[in-house]
Amino acid sequence: MRWPSPASVRWTILALLLVGWELFPRTGIIPELFLPSLSKTLTVLWSDRAEYISALGVTVYEVAFAMLIACGFGILFGSLIGGLAVLRDLLLPVFSSLYAVPIVILYPIFTAWFGIGSESKIAFAGIYGFFPVMLSTAAGIRTIEPHYLLAARSMGATIPQQITRVIIPASIPTVLAGLRLGGALTIIGVVVSEMLTSSAGIGYLVTRYRTILDSPRVFAAILMILVLSVAFDLIARAIEKRTLVWQTAGRKQRIVTETGSTVPAAA
Repeated sequence: MRWPSPASVRWTILALLLVGWELFPRTGIIPELFLPSLSKTLTVLWSDRAEYISALGVTVYEVAFAMLIACGFGILFGSLIGGLAVLRDLLLPVFSSLYAVPIVILYPIFTAWFGIGSESKIAFAGIYGFFPVMLSTAAGIRTIEPHYLLAARSMGATIPQQITRVIIPASIPTVLAGLRLGGALTIIGVVVSEMLTSSAGIGYLVTRYRTILDSPRVFAAILMILVLSVAFDLIARAIEKRTLVWQTAGRKQRIVTETGSTVPAAA
């Protein structure tokens, strides 16, 4: 018996979810106040598309800058902490403990420092996504073979050169896993902060229409958030595929067989 491919299973599950989303509200199994039908949600999304596109632009702007903070500083600090034993012993327990604290409880502090505009959302979401990126980078660096760094030092490589040419390339799989998690948390951080205090963005639309019990428009905003999350995941997967080629290219070498011919070695 031949089992269906994973892609077929995923598309089947997605189709069943969409059909159920349309049928359950229409048949009265789920009240439309709790779950409007898919067709009604899409109709509202199309009729108010200008409003939703404008709100999505605000959210994408805030997410982009927050990811620069989360990923940029996360990789930098993770490389330093993971690569230097002194910093690792001193700071890694501190950052691990801070990661366990629900960052959302600190959002009022960000609003007090930066106001209720985009700056507080960017700072909050950037810190929210910073910790998984930093901790994953530090963990990946600790798995690097010591002789790589020893060879780099013996050739006179400076610390910045060791970080950019040895540490980060060797820890790419773990770093990418942290980037995917950190990026997802950054999107969550922006949307949550927009729901709490904002006058623009997709999160603001969710809160605005929720207060007046306009379920179709709430779910239309949720659809936009899903589209943004799926787009980020596709970009992350594309980057992962490109870096996978980079990783394996350097490992391939040719070996000489007993007959004197050469064959590519396994990666």
